[in-house]
Formats: sequence, C-alpha cells, structure tokens
Amino acid sequence: MRVAFAVLFLVCATACQRDPGPPPETSPKLEVPPATGVVAAAKPRLVFLGDSLTAGLGLPTDQSYPSVIGKRLREGGYDYEIVNAGVSGDTSAGGARRLDWSLDGDVRALVLALGANDGLRGLPTDAMKKNLELVLDRAKARNIPVVLAGMEAPPNNGPDYTRDFRKVYADLADQYDVRFVPFLLRGVAGNASLNQSDGIHPNARGAEIVAALVWAELEPLLRRPN
Repeated sequence: MRVAFAVLFLVCATACQRDPGPPPETSPKLEVPPATGVVAAAKPRLVFLGDSLTAGLGLPTDQSYPSVIGKRLREGGYDYEIVNAGVSGDTSAGGARRLDWSLDGDVRALVLALGANDGLRGLPTDAMKKNLELVLDRAKARNIPVVLAGMEAPPNNGPDYTRDFRKVYADLADQYDVRFVPFLLRGVAGNASLNQSDGIHPNARGAEIVAALVWAELEPLLRRPN
C-alpha cells in the first residue's frame, strides 16, 4: 500500500501543486453550533491540525474525517467541540505557525496530521521534524495528549528521502510516547473508489475509513461519557 500511495503521489504531484489552497491568513474551519441566543458554557475541544486531507478538500464540511469523528462522539454520548484546523496546502511549518490559535481554549486532545505537503515539495525532513517537535513540545507543556498521523513521501525524491520521511514520524511517536497512526491514508490511497477525481483526496467513503483509523487511537484518550 505504501508503494501504491507513492506512485499515486507522483502522478498527482503536478495537479496538487496547482492548488495552493487558501492564503496563509485564511482561518481554519471551526465547527460550532448555530447561535441560539443563550450563552452556553464552552465545551472541551478536540483539535485536528492538518492540511487539505484534514480540511476535507472537495467534501461538504460534515463529510471531512474530523466531522465524521464528531458524529461518532455525539452518538457515543461524548461532549466535545470539534475544531477542524486543517488548511489546504499547509506544510508542517505553516501548521506550526498557527499553533497558538489552534490550541486556544480547553483542548483535551490534538490530532496532528501534517507533512503531506512537505513530502510533495521535497522539503528537508530534518526541518519537518523540527516543526512537528515544536507542536508536540507545546502540547506536552500543556498536558494535551496527541495522536500523531504519519504520511508517505512520493518516490521522485529517491528511496533515501522516502525512508527518512517515514522515519520522522516513527521516531517522534517513540520520542514523545504518543498514539500513532503510521499512515493516515492506509486502505484509501490508490483505491479509485475511495478517492475524488484528483486521485489523492478521499471521497466521503474514504473519509469514513480515515476517521476509523484516527478514532481507534483517539478514543482511548477521551473521558468516558457518564
């Protein structure tokens, strides 16, 4: 599956680079209920910090994988606010720059899913690691548990880059002792029936599979509903 995804990334690289996503100042999507005229107490938050895969590019807001997880939470009796801090085109550096906004409020868990665009652009893996460490250090300082979601690099940068890219995630998962999804698109990448026409972003069915992968690592971190 890693090979299939790598080939997919190579085929799609040109098309993906033509879509830079929203400008850097674009605010991440914050999912909140409509106003009712009554000021409700702020809920504890679950933050999803990522790129277009997290933002749900090409999907209705309620079909992104964070929204699917939000539905699971409601059905399970959990009382959390989902913060979708996914921005299309973002690299690990971009995510780190908006970290303070993303971690605003009573954050009870963080899903960190950055790096796909670093790999697509062939950015240095040591820089990516430092950016992800910054996020993980900040979360650790605030006692926020983390689910780290890994990604695969395209093959056009060579096998050494692919190996080093993958190793960044595995090393960070061990270093910070966080819950770990080695490949966010496992079971989805390379399957045309689970992706949109661009061949790289999950469709609604694919987002459900991604949500299940993340949920398996996220759910153990949450306070059980009464």
